[in-house]
Order: sequence, then C-alpha cells, then structure tokens
Amino acid sequence: MADWHEISGGVTAPKGYRATGIKAGLKPSGLPDLALILSDVDAIAAGVFTSSHVKAACVDYCRERLQTKQITRAILCNAGQANAATGEQGMRDALESANILAKELNISPDSVLLASTGVIGQRIKMDAMRSGIPKLVAALSETGSDAAATAIITTDLVTKSIALETTIGDRAVRIGGIAKGSGMIHPNMATLLAFVTCDAAVSQHLWQQMLSRAADRSFNAITVDGDTSTNDSLIALANGQSRTPAITEMGSEAEKLEAMLTAVCQHLAKAIARDGEGATCLIEVQVTGAPNENAARQVAKTIVGSSLVKSAIFGRDPNWGRIAAAAGRAGVVFEQENLRIQLGNFLLMENGQPLPFDRTAASNYLKHTAANSSMPGFIATNMSNDLKLEVDRSTIPPQRVDNPVIIKVSIGNGHGSGKAWGCDLSYDYVKINAEYTT
Repeated sequence: MADWHEISGGVTAPKGYRATGIKAGLKPSGLPDLALILSDVDAIAAGVFTSSHVKAACVDYCRERLQTKQITRAILCNAGQANAATGEQGMRDALESANILAKELNISPDSVLLASTGVIGQRIKMDAMRSGIPKLVAALSETGSDAAATAIITTDLVTKSIALETTIGDRAVRIGGIAKGSGMIHPNMATLLAFVTCDAAVSQHLWQQMLSRAADRSFNAITVDGDTSTNDSLIALANGQSRTPAITEMGSEAEKLEAMLTAVCQHLAKAIARDGEGATCLIEVQVTGAPNENAARQVAKTIVGSSLVKSAIFGRDPNWGRIAAAAGRAGVVFEQENLRIQLGNFLLMENGQPLPFDRTAASNYLKHTAANSSMPGFIATNMSNDLKLEVDRSTIPPQRVDNPVIIKVSIGNGHGSGKAWGCDLSYDYVKINAEYTT
C-alpha cells in the first residue's frame, strides 16, 4: 500500500510555491498561453530533457543553466510557439524573456528556467511576452496551479495535475505536478512538458538522480505516436519549506521521497498517454520474466508503441498475434516457448502456444474500457499560422487514468518487470495532425 495520499493543489500544494496562467496573446485563439511557477525561496532544481538533436532554445537554455547553477526560483512557460529551429534569434528571445521576468520579480536571471510549446519553427511573439509578464507576475497565487496547468496546454483535451503528501519524520512533505502533452509523444522524453514542485530539503545531486530514475519509469515509458519532440522538458524544484532535515544520501527517507516522486510522474505520464491525439483509451502493458527492469520496459514500450497493436485495440480486435510479434522484435532475447500473453482477464497464449478464448467477450472488454473512458472531441478554430486545433473545454470531463486496457506479457523466469503506457490509434489522429498548421 502506498505510503502517501492524494491532496488537491497541484504545484502549489507544497509549501512556498505560487503559480498562475494568463491570456497573453501568444495564441490567436485567445486561450490562456503563459504560465509561471514561483518558489518563494531558492529551490534546488533538476531536469530531464529531449534526446533530440533538434532542440528548442528553452532546452539549450535550461541545460546550460542547470550545468552552472542548480538554484532556481521560477519556471516560465509559453504556449503557442515552440521557439525550436529558430536560430540565434530564438535564443535571444529566450534570454530576453528570462531577463524581463527576473527584473519583474527582482531576482537573478540565472534563477529563471524556461519552457515553450507550440509549432516548431515559430519564434515567441515577443510583444505579447513583454506586455504579458507584468500581468503574469501580478496574478501569482497560492492557488494558481490550475491556471498554470491550463496555460501550458495546446492540443490537449484535458489538463494534467496531481499532488501527493507523505510524512518524513514528524512533518508533512508534499510533491505536486502539472504536465501537458497529447501528440509527438515517444520515450526518451516523450511534445511533453512537466513541472514538479516539492517542499522537502534534498541535495541537488540526489534530487537529479531521483528525477532521472522517475522519468525512466514514467515519461520515458509512454508513447503515443513514435515521435520525440524538440521541446520535451521535465523540471523539478525542491525548496525545503517543509522544514524536514536535509536528505543527502539514499536511505529510507530518500526511498520514500523518490517513490512519491515516481508516483507523481507516473500519474502525469499516464494522463498524457490517455490524452493522446484522437485516442479512445489508455493502454497499459505489464511485462514480467525479463532479465532486468530495463529489458522488461523495452519489451513493454515496443508493444504499446506498435501501430498494429494500437490499431487492433482501436478496432476492439483481440489480435494477440500482433502483441507476440511486437514482443519478438523488441531486441530482448527470450525463448518463444516461454511467452505468455493475457488481455484483461483473458489468457490468450501460454508456454508459446495459443489458447482457445471467447473472442466476443474479449472484444467486449475492449469496448467496455473505451466506453468508460470517453473524451471530448476537437473543434476547429480557423487559426492562421498557429495551432488550428483547439478544444471546447466547456465539455471536458475529469481526466481518467484508472481504467486502462491491460496487456500482461511474460517472457521467461527472470526477475525483471516493467510497465509502459500508450493509447490506441484512431482515424482522428491522422485528421488532427494532417490539419495541424494548415
């Protein structure tokens, strides 16, 4: 049983944080598009970023900042323009954004981290940024997490937010997070942005190690479409305002903190996978019997990323052959006679041999899961030179990540186990991305 419980508040649930999101005019749609997360005191920062060689200016900026200074106060995020593949001017825009915010907050520019999301090749609309930052700072609130979560999304159908609380020593410790992501999602930082806040006191090197491991077990274990973004960023702050003793090495307290950090990241990652563009359901692949955890995750990610598996799930077709084929090409050596495949409660293959099963009932399992995870659709807003697809957010239901299609695969007798998450592949995915900028 988890040694924590869920609370409200997102990134402002931990002590000493404020946040907000506003309409700055970066999106022609007029929707919220500029977000800020602020720690009231200096915070330790850690980050994990895209593995793509084509990176946004904000990614290069943050990597350089975190190499030279791990103390941070603020995260500024714009939505609407990715500011990726924008050359030297794109970096100048990023630097100017950080300087404007630092001056408004009366902090060092080195204490500002940046994130951007939107159309690749488009620079930030700096006039809107310059006029928007003062309004952004004025709107900061101890209850502003939902506003920030709304301002960072683009084609997302729902906002993604979570906060958890545990006890370390005799004091409450909280971790909160928000994220965005719907398409261009693939492991090795899958376009996703995620911001995590924590009020524990922890050393920077340990915090970075914890975040990297949590990312491997969450954001690096999801896939929607096999495309890795130019802007993927996971940034986590820890400001020590819970007044617990500093955690500087692994032990029971560090393990508890890391477990809760991983749980926050996994919730956000599953919410992103569930919100995949055009998706009708979340898929969770559980792999056991592998030589180690990494091998298990590799098999799980290959299965959940298979276009044929994803298409079969969308068609409510319990075609286990596609699962077996994906497992076999994952690059992990195993004996075919050890393969076992289960869909929900339906055992489809054991000891490498197909088993008789009720195909209609298995198909109904897939239909029932999708029906209980219904999501709203996209509407066109006739935007020019920007995201054309926005969402009628008045129809958005609460996010659902607790009702996935479960695929269980065993490949042997090893002790390695791992999970990966994704979504089905629908007709709407092609429509959404065919009309992305036109």
